[in-house]
Amino acid sequence: MIRIETLSKRYGTATVVDAVSMQVERGSIAVIVGTSGSGKSTLLRMINRLVEPSSGRVFIDGRDTAQEPAHRLRRRIGYAIQGHGLFPHRTVAENIATVPQLLGWDAARIERRVWELLEAFALEPAQYAGKLPHQLSGGQQQRVGVARALAAEPAVLLMDEPFGALDPIIRGKAQEDLLAIQRRFGTTIVLITHDMDEAFRLGARVAVMSQGRLLQYDTPAQLLTQPRDELVARMTGLADRALRLLSLTQAAQVLGAPRATVGTALTLAATRPPAHAASVPAGSIDVPAIASLREVLSELVWRGAQQARVVDEQGHTLGTLSLPELLAHGRGA
Repeated sequence: MIRIETLSKRYGTATVVDAVSMQVERGSIAVIVGTSGSGKSTLLRMINRLVEPSSGRVFIDGRDTAQEPAHRLRRRIGYAIQGHGLFPHRTVAENIATVPQLLGWDAARIERRVWELLEAFALEPAQYAGKLPHQLSGGQQQRVGVARALAAEPAVLLMDEPFGALDPIIRGKAQEDLLAIQRRFGTTIVLITHDMDEAFRLGARVAVMSQGRLLQYDTPAQLLTQPRDELVARMTGLADRALRLLSLTQAAQVLGAPRATVGTALTLAATRPPAHAASVPAGSIDVPAIASLREVLSELVWRGAQQARVVDEQGHTLGTLSLPELLAHGRGA
């Protein structure tokens, strides 16, 4: 969906982005991480030409973005920033309707889209459409900001530290909301964060940048197990690597089953096999297929068990995982 070819940005003798090339697959989330001053925000803004490249090209859906007037390009690319950037004297509905109005949508179509997005973000339209931004919580403002960015049905959404101002609990919920919305609308997303855990949770692929250069662009698992240099290894967290690796894989996947798509509300404590399920062996516990290996390991250690039986929603056994197997997986073995 997005192809970046040797993209650079120079200010005088200073090179802020240095010949970056990468591709973002249609309907996926790519995350850019890096230290302060690494060039990640400049790279993002060159995609929608808020910053004009010094050299290189960007293609969206096969079209060279330099061949299109910048203001038209931006109207078909969603853009969400930290702090949400909502217009303080416009209602929630008016904020969301901003770009559709610029594009000349008729009033009925705009109203349908605003209502659809409010419902998608669990904001009851009758209750929230007429509110002003200051009447919303931080998490609600964040959701309205993303809804506004999606209002004109863009194929691409750019997000610059969208959750940076949220506290950890709200931030986790905001990440869940984004994943659910992305699956629903199939939007291709490029997101910047300084939080490596957030990058690994959201990104199908993660770009690691430093001093304007792209050090590695890979899947979270590849970054954890095969960092290309010492800087990438340090940025992905040597001490936390095993636990992060365990967080990326569901119990079902290790046993050869497809990745579960059950809602995240299903928790270890809530999963109980039905009466027809086989009894749990001594020293074993039941865990849901949706659980990450990190959750399974934590549950085993907490309950002093040596083995976990992985069960699906109907309580059918998919297989078992032992403590040594989990530890080996964390080492990348």
